[in-house]
Amino acid sequence: MESLLKKARLYIPAEQLDLISTAYEFAKEAHSGQTRMSGEPFIEHPLQTAIYLAELKLDSKALAAALLHDVMEDCDVSYADIETTFGIEVANLVSGVTKLTKSESLAEKGAFTLDDLTTTNDLLSEKTLMTDPPAFNIDSGIYSKKERARVENLRKMLMSMAEDIRVVLIKLADRLHNMRTLKALPEARRISIAKETLDIYAPLAHRLGIWEIKWRLEDLAFQHLNPVNYKDISKSLMSKRTSREEYIAVIRTKLTESLKDAGIESIVTGRPKHIYSIHKKIQRYQDQNMTIGDIYDLFALRIIVNNVNDCYSALGVVHSLWRPLRDQFDDYIANPKDNLYQSIHTAVLCKGAFPVEVQIRTTEMHELAEYGVAAHWLYKEGRDTDPQFDKKMLWLRQLLDWQRDVSGAEDFIESFKTDIFDNQVYVYTPKGDLKELPSGSTPLDFAYQVHTDIGHQCVGAHVNGKLVSLQYKLKNGDSIEIVTSKTERGPSIDWLYPNLGYIKTNSARQKIRQWFNRQEQRINIQRGKELYSKQVRRLTTDLNLKEISSIMSMESPDELYHSIGTGSITVSQIATKLTTPTNADISPKSIKSIGPSSGIDVLGVGDLLTRMAQCCNPSRGDNITGYITRSRGVTVHRKDCPNIKNESVNERLIKVDWGQARTLYPVDIQIDAYDRVGLLKDITSLVSEHRVNIANCETREMADRSIITMTLYTRGIDELNKVFSKLESVKGITNIIRSPDQSVTSNK
Repeated sequence: MESLLKKARLYIPAEQLDLISTAYEFAKEAHSGQTRMSGEPFIEHPLQTAIYLAELKLDSKALAAALLHDVMEDCDVSYADIETTFGIEVANLVSGVTKLTKSESLAEKGAFTLDDLTTTNDLLSEKTLMTDPPAFNIDSGIYSKKERARVENLRKMLMSMAEDIRVVLIKLADRLHNMRTLKALPEARRISIAKETLDIYAPLAHRLGIWEIKWRLEDLAFQHLNPVNYKDISKSLMSKRTSREEYIAVIRTKLTESLKDAGIESIVTGRPKHIYSIHKKIQRYQDQNMTIGDIYDLFALRIIVNNVNDCYSALGVVHSLWRPLRDQFDDYIANPKDNLYQSIHTAVLCKGAFPVEVQIRTTEMHELAEYGVAAHWLYKEGRDTDPQFDKKMLWLRQLLDWQRDVSGAEDFIESFKTDIFDNQVYVYTPKGDLKELPSGSTPLDFAYQVHTDIGHQCVGAHVNGKLVSLQYKLKNGDSIEIVTSKTERGPSIDWLYPNLGYIKTNSARQKIRQWFNRQEQRINIQRGKELYSKQVRRLTTDLNLKEISSIMSMESPDELYHSIGTGSITVSQIATKLTTPTNADISPKSIKSIGPSSGIDVLGVGDLLTRMAQCCNPSRGDNITGYITRSRGVTVHRKDCPNIKNESVNERLIKVDWGQARTLYPVDIQIDAYDRVGLLKDITSLVSEHRVNIANCETREMADRSIITMTLYTRGIDELNKVFSKLESVKGITNIIRSPDQSVTSNK
């Protein structure tokens, strides 16, 4: 606790420290007797969470809420108790964190939350946790119910950020300490949480500009996800540490002296890269056949000066000392990032022709770079509003706007990854407004970000005054002008194919899909009506369309038609649903089974013509044998038949067995057709080809028309549908009726 107060005293007024001390004593009493799975007292977790936030220089109320963030979830403490003791603002912060924790718990089906690293009775056993599958895999493309719950938790987190971003800052610090103690968990859970941390929480910290938490989360997650590479890089860094530090010391001294000679007050430091950052850099350098020993920009230089003018003056000094590398310059002072970050980046070839990264910024920029939005509270004292802070958080409002247009969990998480947390490029509108897009974005992504209709009407683009293809990859500083069609049109379906490279952002992809869905909806409904008219009505159900829609969990007949028209559901699925036992009282008119057939299998020969012997009349279940006749296939006898016993030519006897029983259903149909020679032959031949028995057939003639009634034996509705479809293709047939009150009209 003294460590927390020591950090807090550096920036928090003395009169506000009592709030922090009181919160600590309250939490310590509430968590009395609770321990974590790591064996330490539970109070250590909220205390370390608060210490991380004190390093970010958050206000006293946020530190108090961090100390209390588990008491509502794990202890017998209510919102009213916290409000009474600490005030409504602290109570709301604790409540916000508790809601996020409960959402995580629901995502785990109540089994495990990140804060539940305790040995209390609320936890499941380690055995249960080991058998629980990984909870979050956003790269797999397969989303379980648990993963969807996690996505909804992510939505809630973003909404909490919009209401009070301190809730998420507390959650990030909470996650950081949980990652520090992750070894206490089973392996499957460690990997799952580490994956989620690397994919969601570390990028979120980056987007909020909190470098200190970002790199710690990345390294801790990388340690669990790829322990071999983590150890290899660590060992390599240690083995080369002395030579690198000597190299950096030489160029730092030279740069410091040159800045002093130029009259620029500055602090020059070496900036070590964290392990995960080195891992990514090694991956980029593999194409150049370089090893970690060859990479000298594992350490970079950082120059901190007093004002913006000195930043550009220092840049001139750096470039006068060493040759700058092409395409390695970024001015985030003139074009700041939306996560509050400002700095000048350059890379130069120093002594020995080794590349070195150099960052140049003011003291305030450095505070913002290290602590991001958390620094907002450090500079907020005495100010009711912070216009700069509100402006910098535009990306959050943009994400919340996008998520309203995304219906599915999969699409939302894809937007979250590609549209928000990818590396960004900064481009300009023709009016000079700055737009931020994910790296790899195209003019189409830009057009859809400006306005949906501009994207739909886009036919071309000018970048920096030159006409480019719609697949052009935007670069930092590009100025884009979109060319739109003067006539009403819409997007091309080709834009949706990833391999063609027209769009990068999931938000643009969703807007294009929505356009096609609206255009196709009318066509799909009409197609569904035609299919329903031709096939679904063969069920001869007494239900009306609304009742069928309800059984199929559709809100309206149009939704049912649309689902049929798009192929989302099939006629067979509807038939199965309507004929299930649970729907027996509302199913299609029942059709009587005629029981098992008496088919015969000729063993070892195949499908031969068989008939029952009249002399012994074998019945299903009798021991039987087959006799090969000269012209009538195989005659089936009982084995004790005298005619078989007296047979002298044993070579003509063959093994046979009763075939599998089949349940057949009699169905009466009526066919209307124009009379012609061969009509009945065509119909009966087609039915026979489908191995459907015709039990009865009658024909009536009326002028030039024929009405044919048949009784067919079918296995069920699927087989009947196939027969109907084939019969509709017979020349002359105009109508097929299964019952007098329900007919199917053919287009023939």
